[in-house]
Amino acid sequence: MKYADELRLLDDALGTLASGFSELPDFQSSLDVDALRPVLIEAAERMTDNYPYFHPLYAGQMLKPPHPVARIAYALSLWVNPNNHALDGGRASSAMEKECVSHLAEMFGWERHLGHLTSGGTMANLEALWISDRLHPGKRVLASKQSHYTHARITDVLKIPFAAVTCSADGSMDLNALEDELRKGDVGTVVATLGTTGIGAVDPLDDILALKERYGIRVHVDAAYGGYFTLSSLLGDTVRARYDALTGTDSIVIDPHKHGLQPYGCGCVLFSDPSVGRFYRHDSAYTYFSSDELHLGEISLECSRAGAAAVALWATQRLMPSVPGGEFSQMLDSCIQTARDFVARIDDSASYLKLFEPMLDIAIYSRRGDSAEAISSANQRVFDNAAEREHLHLALMNLDRESVADPLGIDADGEPVSCLRSVFMKPEQRDITGDMLRRLESVAS
Repeated sequence: MKYADELRLLDDALGTLASGFSELPDFQSSLDVDALRPVLIEAAERMTDNYPYFHPLYAGQMLKPPHPVARIAYALSLWVNPNNHALDGGRASSAMEKECVSHLAEMFGWERHLGHLTSGGTMANLEALWISDRLHPGKRVLASKQSHYTHARITDVLKIPFAAVTCSADGSMDLNALEDELRKGDVGTVVATLGTTGIGAVDPLDDILALKERYGIRVHVDAAYGGYFTLSSLLGDTVRARYDALTGTDSIVIDPHKHGLQPYGCGCVLFSDPSVGRFYRHDSAYTYFSSDELHLGEISLECSRAGAAAVALWATQRLMPSVPGGEFSQMLDSCIQTARDFVARIDDSASYLKLFEPMLDIAIYSRRGDSAEAISSANQRVFDNAAEREHLHLALMNLDRESVADPLGIDADGEPVSCLRSVFMKPEQRDITGDMLRRLESVAS
């Protein structure tokens, strides 16, 4: 779809929006169109100083272009600029948010839930761990060493004790190490990550849930990046069992602004027990009087929140429901298959080698070399030259030497090794894995 097509669709939708307020008396705001034009052109020029996140040759960080319907719906809502903190500021968009959140909860098998959209996964995880601490005050939170760094930071902000659990060879949480910590009797919550943002590892959630009742813990799932993959038909049996266990957890975080095709920022926190809403209870002297219905601000730590995020997500879900076997889930399958195809080609390369089998859509690989230092330097050169010479944008990741010592053939002791990382979030990348490897071989030579 071209920009002009999107603008025509937006203009049509704006006409419908304007007709809904046609009974109001007309008024004109002072606006110098000629003054706007040079400012907007300058802003556009400034924005070209970005990596081409939207293009298939961008295979670096977790940056996925929004679907056109999300872009258009988001822009459409800005003419109203709703605030979903209270119905006073976002009546229509609040109703749309509740529908969106229910759809996400159904995706994880929950009929009963409490939840809302957030500005992103960090705020969503903060709320989940804040609730956990209300239920298990002063008890430790555990997460794997591959979990997102925000868990350590969030628990520090909330003054909750935190510890990181070692990982197995595939990057998922080590169950023996976890149970060693649980036996100490001071753990309140275990954070299981379904899709670590580093290597795409999926923690053994089914096995973690087996420990839940024995040790009296809460299980929170950080599925900010990987949550939507529950719809995929390409998960192996082991990973499928881990996703199927989501229904038995206490809280889940998912970011529609990752694989959900949404603009930033759009996260979501879900609780399986709606009664945790009691911990949010507060009073406001001026906001909650337009309706007796639940205001989203009454179950959220955030106050002002963009209603535009709910409108965009609602439109996307309306166009492409998040259900197994649909267009949306097929897109996810394509991303997983791209990562698998890519590492299969890497395996046949004389210059590179894979370091992990992808569980989802992240590939971790490296130049070959005689020492950790030489390998890190070579990977840095590939990162720089691939972007400069081949317009191929990758990412780097520092990995503990022990976790990659065997495939790289290096000593396990010493400083971390800088390796190459690609996130295949765009279905279009499936058609260019051969071209990407050609470009990688070019910079290797």
